[in-house]
Amino acid sequence: MVTKPTLVKADHTASQGIRYKYGRNLNINHKEVFKIENPHDYFLPMFDVNTQYIIARDSKFFVYSNQYNKYSNIIKNSFQHGGISMEEMIVPLVSLKKKK
Repeated sequence: MVTKPTLVKADHTASQGIRYKYGRNLNINHKEVFKIENPHDYFLPMFDVNTQYIIARDSKFFVYSNQYNKYSNIIKNSFQHGGISMEEMIVPLVSLKKKK
């Protein structure tokens, strides 16, 4: 569930995602996101030389400055996939051994 809007400034080439975005010139408060400036280090695709990724942390979501209040009220308290949370990053593993 997303509860906190985060203002993002980007050009028209940025992706439309609410919990993660990629593109160039992604401007945002670095404390509220995980920003990847070199996608090659994370094995992510690069669409041009300046491709960057931003991923929302916790229960935050991205909103552009135009009509900020309208879209933040629509999306707030809704369920959105993506971002970085414990539930999406931890994969449980089980090791089974045969009885003797």
